[in-house]
Amino acid sequence: MMMVSKRRSVLTTLLLSLGIILMWTLMSTHSVSAQDPEGGDDDVAPSPPSIGADIPLSYFGPAPSTVQRELIGPYQLLRAGTIDVDAATITLPLYEGQLTDGRSVWYILTDTNDKGNADALGLNYSAKLTYAAVGLATRVARLEADTTLTFNRGTVDFSPDAVLVTGEGANAFPPTEATPGAVGDSNYSPLVRISNLGNTIYNAPIVAFDVDAEAINFCEGDADHSLVHDKVIRI
Repeated sequence: MMMVSKRRSVLTTLLLSLGIILMWTLMSTHSVSAQDPEGGDDDVAPSPPSIGADIPLSYFGPAPSTVQRELIGPYQLLRAGTIDVDAATITLPLYEGQLTDGRSVWYILTDTNDKGNADALGLNYSAKLTYAAVGLATRVARLEADTTLTFNRGTVDFSPDAVLVTGEGANAFPPTEATPGAVGDSNYSPLVRISNLGNTIYNAPIVAFDVDAEAINFCEGDADHSLVHDKVIRI
């Protein structure tokens, strides 16, 4: 009887202890998860993104605020224009400048070694463009009072037709005929160094040359590629 009584006593004590622990756990859980009936904040942290998914928590990266934003999700490098994913095109601002002899120069901007202007204009920042200012690698331009650029040299002839004829069968390359649709002269480079603006360098390819605005008014498409760059869809 003593043994039985002691066993019951020990069992009863153990059950009571478990009951107290269980009650304390439930009370603690309730106090943490309950919302303030007066509309206070909820202290419960949201579940990690791995909950309800087969992807482990270790797969998920840090919050965007703690890393470079371009490492989180899609990131458009050239932000100066609007991308049409379906048409696979980008719409960029078109700038008008002139040669020193007065002929018009229509160009776009894509890259620069000026970090501030890259951020302001949505261009690609390329610090190594600084090393392009060697020999004839860059044209030279001057920023005028009306904010246009006057280029010292470099012309492009857009009149040739682009032609590409591949070889036969397994000998498709090299092509049997290849003619570019635009040809720059020996002084042309898409890069330009602005002499009175800290020698900042831009990638400013010419898309039309020595024509007025009316001649390249292709708002509805059907661009005349004898006047503009072959990649131009409309202006």
